[in-house]
Amino acid sequence: MGARALSTNQGTQRGAFAGVDWVLFLVVGTIWGSSFLFMAIGLEAFRPGLVTWLRILFGASALWLVPGSRAPIDRADRGRLLLLSVTWVVIPFTLFPLAQGSVNSAIAGMLNGAAPIFTAVVATILLRRPPGSRQLVGIPLGFVGVAAIALAAAGEGSSQVVGVVLIIVATICYGIAFNVATPLQQRYGSLPVMARILTIGAVFTAPLGVASIPGSSFTWPAVLAIAAVGVLGTGLAFVLMGRLVGRVGATRASIVGYLIPVVALLLGVLLRDDEVGPIAIAGVALVVAGAYLTSRRERVEV
Repeated sequence: MGARALSTNQGTQRGAFAGVDWVLFLVVGTIWGSSFLFMAIGLEAFRPGLVTWLRILFGASALWLVPGSRAPIDRADRGRLLLLSVTWVVIPFTLFPLAQGSVNSAIAGMLNGAAPIFTAVVATILLRRPPGSRQLVGIPLGFVGVAAIALAAAGEGSSQVVGVVLIIVATICYGIAFNVATPLQQRYGSLPVMARILTIGAVFTAPLGVASIPGSSFTWPAVLAIAAVGVLGTGLAFVLMGRLVGRVGATRASIVGYLIPVVALLLGVLLRDDEVGPIAIAGVALVVAGAYLTSRRERVEV
């Protein structure tokens, strides 16, 4: 894979968001924010490994039905596709269901809001440039917010701590993936890239999914919930997010993290009676503030 697989790009639209960018932002943020609720419903009947595999299968199947997904991709980019599948699909999609066995959907979504923070850190490393003044404030501010959410969850037992750690690792993987995806999305478009990385992910997670079938019970609410996560959250939203990354760059595209914790918090509290304390709410406010600062408009260097 080498340097080619790890290089990144800053997007084609360096100015203010256009109308289409805001639409992509709102739709993706809402879909992904509701994914934590749907996964919680699915976990009531399915083992975590089956949730992971079915989610990826539903997403890949939905994308391959679209003709644009079949466009060819150069053999030279297979290493980047493999890296992208591992960091955007295999690892995080495996860790989130495991984490939600001990962490409620609201906390999971709130921690996921740190994706812009980790994306900015990875972009700084891959682009070999120092962070700007806003990022110097936003990154530590976001980390303080993550620590506050983690502290609130830790007070409820060691299993919560493990769940929080798993989510943080998954979110770091998203930060890597958002950066690696940018050049691929610009070169080939969203559909071919996403269809392939989901297919790779389905192959990698198949053993885990098959092994989880005996311990799972199949109910219609669980099936429909995971189908929604797969078709919408793993299929449609991935395509739209990839398009946004290609247009505005990895760091600014990751501002969908502003909506994800808010949507997850509201749905978790209103529909599942998730308990969220004041420290965690203060933490998510810091995470969103930090994400906002790290994702501010990039200046063109002359």
